[in-house]
Amino acid sequence: MLQPSEIERVLVVMAHPDDVDFGSAGSMAKLVEHGVHVTYCLVTDGDAGGSDRDMARSEMAAIRRREQTDAAAMVGVKDLVFLGYPDGRVESTLQLRLDISRIIREVRPHVVVAQSPERNYDRIFASHPDHLATGEATLSAVYPDSQNPFAHPELLAAGLEPWTVREVWVSGHPVPTDGVDVTEYLDQKIDALLCHVSQHANPAVMRERVTEWMGRTAQAFGLPEGRLAEAFRVVHVS
Repeated sequence: MLQPSEIERVLVVMAHPDDVDFGSAGSMAKLVEHGVHVTYCLVTDGDAGGSDRDMARSEMAAIRRREQTDAAAMVGVKDLVFLGYPDGRVESTLQLRLDISRIIREVRPHVVVAQSPERNYDRIFASHPDHLATGEATLSAVYPDSQNPFAHPELLAAGLEPWTVREVWVSGHPVPTDGVDVTEYLDQKIDALLCHVSQHANPAVMRERVTEWMGRTAQAFGLPEGRLAEAFRVVHVS
């Protein structure tokens, strides 16, 4: 796994607002503190979220964009891209691969943070169909699309040269390979999560639940008692 000193730019590609905050907001805060430029790409606006049946879905989408923008600011991330795909109906299409490849060629990241395309039967809530499809499309965009000049020729015609990502950090993978110690960034992670007001029926238990998850992750990677971590499956691309 590349260390912050080896990384200049990171692109995070997630299906919904709040996905990055549950999975890797601590790691993003750590990277930003070390001078890494982080960009978020959200495939949907999360318009199928929340529990208010009387709210127009367009209104929910606008709320969730604002919530994600506020959450990103909590960890120092200012650049966000929303692709506007319909929440709950994401598929790993050539169009989605093209759209993600475009962002990769624009941002030119050394690391892409992606969702797992593999279903996790031990943590089924991490395997929303949108997550699986977004993960598959992101990995396909990393290899081969974004580095192949003959893939999506319209990108080359638009002046977007191929780009080779060095690593993919897969969040929510059933068999992670690396744990990132983010103990000092817990408050920022919780603050980011609490920005998603529309999604939390009981925000009072958020800190306790998330801290417990992160503690178990830290123990799984042999970190000392009391440490907190986020887990990734690291895929070496180049």
